[in-house]
Amino acid sequence: MYPNLYYAFRDLFGLEIPLFKILQTFGFFVAIAFLAGAYVLTNELKRREKLGWLKPVTENILVGGPATTGEYIGNGILGFLLGWKGIGLMLNWATASQNFQGFILSGDGNFLAGLAGAALLVFLKYNSTKGKKGTPAKKEAVSIWPHQRVPDIIVMAAIAGLLGAKVFHNLENWNDFVQNPIDALLSFSGLTFYGGLIVATIVILRYARKKQVSIKHLIDSAAPALMLAYAVGRMGCQFAGDGDWGIYNSAYVTDNTGHMVQVSPTEFNKAVQQNIGFFQQQYSDTAHIPHAPFAKPAALSFLPDWFFASGYAHNVVNEGVPLPGCDGQYCRVLPVGVYPTPLYEIIACLILFGVLWAIRKRITVPGVIFGIYLVLNGLERFFIEKIRVNTKYNIFGFHPTQAEIISALMVIGGVIWIMYCRKKNAPVTTTS
Repeated sequence: MYPNLYYAFRDLFGLEIPLFKILQTFGFFVAIAFLAGAYVLTNELKRREKLGWLKPVTENILVGGPATTGEYIGNGILGFLLGWKGIGLMLNWATASQNFQGFILSGDGNFLAGLAGAALLVFLKYNSTKGKKGTPAKKEAVSIWPHQRVPDIIVMAAIAGLLGAKVFHNLENWNDFVQNPIDALLSFSGLTFYGGLIVATIVILRYARKKQVSIKHLIDSAAPALMLAYAVGRMGCQFAGDGDWGIYNSAYVTDNTGHMVQVSPTEFNKAVQQNIGFFQQQYSDTAHIPHAPFAKPAALSFLPDWFFASGYAHNVVNEGVPLPGCDGQYCRVLPVGVYPTPLYEIIACLILFGVLWAIRKRITVPGVIFGIYLVLNGLERFFIEKIRVNTKYNIFGFHPTQAEIISALMVIGGVIWIMYCRKKNAPVTTTS
């Protein structure tokens, strides 16, 4: 696994670039996911605009004039944060680079550098607009197309999605949250995709309504983008080893080098006893550890063992037992292989993205593409939950996970939405 890009470049290219230690692998792929989603969304909105399905909206925007008080304050805050944390990081590189997240969330930094950074950005803002002093700002009417709003949509999705994912994760893991709420809220780990999707959707739909963007065409355009972004985001989970993996595949245990070794079913119990301290930290009842043996079948012999089970050596959450011969911050490996569910979701969602991208031109009833996305995404997540580690609820004798409940509602809601759209909306035709 590659906790940050330093380890990735070192192992893949033989390059040791200490600065890359601050670039977390999971965060890197999340950023790529947003960029990929923005690219697909922009292109699909442009296509619908050319067909005449989406129209621009005329808005009056303020141009000219000197910088406002709000702009000076914003530049000052940004400059202070950059100087305080940026210079502080460079001056305390030896310790801060070992725990970048901890440093960012701490009160450590260089206060004087922060003041200097604030002063510099305020001066640059003043200098860039001083020629406009005495010139009043005026309003100009401009036409704004839906695709031009994608940057705003992506920023709102990132902020709302992060907050929603964090809130839903803590609701799902309430016992851990109440024990240490501050760490649970500020930690970079612990995100629930559906929580982020729900909160981001509410925020973006309100924005679209306010800006007079056709909601049905917007969500249809976003459907392939969401599927692709989810697949790319799961790459971050897989390559970083963020703990979002499956139950134990008891047909495999980890050897001294961190690699998978296929064993008989009885070896699983032996591995548990040999590493009983680790398993007791994970489960109160070690006699009922979630696991399912599945050895690589002969028909799939061309696939590597890590496709069926992974110990996630050097995982970013430092979960597992010490890895022999390893010195450093990330030297843990799971003693028994787990199902690499992020890898399965990457493959599934890339395929589903291809399906949505292929049918988007054939289905012209507004809203239907998004309904299909809800069904496909719900089915994918519902079935992957069968081999994932998650908190289960007790509802009338059933024991679903939060994701199973939401994914089931997505499938049902998607079917109902498709039926509603087909009944209420006629296929759109090209008007330009």
